[in-house]
Amino acid sequence: MSWRRLALAALCAAALAPAGPSAAQGWPARPVRIVAPYAAGGPIDVSARLLAGRLQESLGQPVLVENRPGAGGNLGVDFVAKSVPDGHTLVIGAVATHAINPTLTGVPYDPVRDFRHVALMVQVPNVLVVNLELPVTSVAELVALARARPGKLDFASGSTGSTGHLAGELFKQMTGTFMVHIPYKGAAPAVLDLLAGRVHLMFDNLASALPNIRAGKVRALAVTTKRRSSFLPELPTLDESGLTGFDMTTWWGVMAPAKTPQPVVDRLAAEIRAALEAPEVRERLRAMGSEPPAIRTPEEFTAFVAAEGRIYAELVRRSGAKPD
Repeated sequence: MSWRRLALAALCAAALAPAGPSAAQGWPARPVRIVAPYAAGGPIDVSARLLAGRLQESLGQPVLVENRPGAGGNLGVDFVAKSVPDGHTLVIGAVATHAINPTLTGVPYDPVRDFRHVALMVQVPNVLVVNLELPVTSVAELVALARARPGKLDFASGSTGSTGHLAGELFKQMTGTFMVHIPYKGAAPAVLDLLAGRVHLMFDNLASALPNIRAGKVRALAVTTKRRSSFLPELPTLDESGLTGFDMTTWWGVMAPAKTPQPVVDRLAAEIRAALEAPEVRERLRAMGSEPPAIRTPEEFTAFVAAEGRIYAELVRRSGAKPD
């Protein structure tokens, strides 16, 4: 074999060889960009900037947050799905972009196959709250009232297809009740009408609901997660209240394009875990109603995203939800 053929064979073997530890040794070679697929100032943007500050210290390269809002988060997520998979462009993927929108609106990416799911950052439960005029003090009493008055109770949400809406749809399915969904243009006006007694109940985000619960302005009946919240340890879960298996959260985490090398994903996951354990980061995320996620590895995060997609796809189809 000539030296030219030997050289060509060596080059081909190198190109086909799997990426090893050396793939992470030169990473990051330039600034890292974290795409927040929503407008500046929201919780996803805030948590992205929190993370960026910590990663910049540990990685030794600038870590920049870029807001790319539009189409319910789909535009920014699609941009990253189609970016160069070298670990320098990341996205904060969320329950909406990776579990709800694929069925509700349709998306130009595959939420599982087109990404490396690096690290879950935040999980926030919703809280089932009722206005003070509704004569119920438990989930069982609410179910009994809803069954006695089919179509007479209503529940508010910040928008059609939100976790608050779909939690209500799951509640209806699991209890065999019929309640009217009233979508608002954002959670704030929905909460105002709940406080005023113009709607009966709501599956509100924990961070939003907590001040009103503690001030006695609404009555909390249960949280939507399988585990009780440390913020309201006396409050039962819906699972404990007879809705076995009820487990819904608002969540988001860091993702990279699908072909990002495994060593880069592993290092990035470790750096993010360390950042999330920093006391100042943990406290800021707790202010959003989040506790440290039980999901710790990229493999667990991928399985979680896939499972969430199946659950929400079925909920969206059964509810008949359409984009606002």
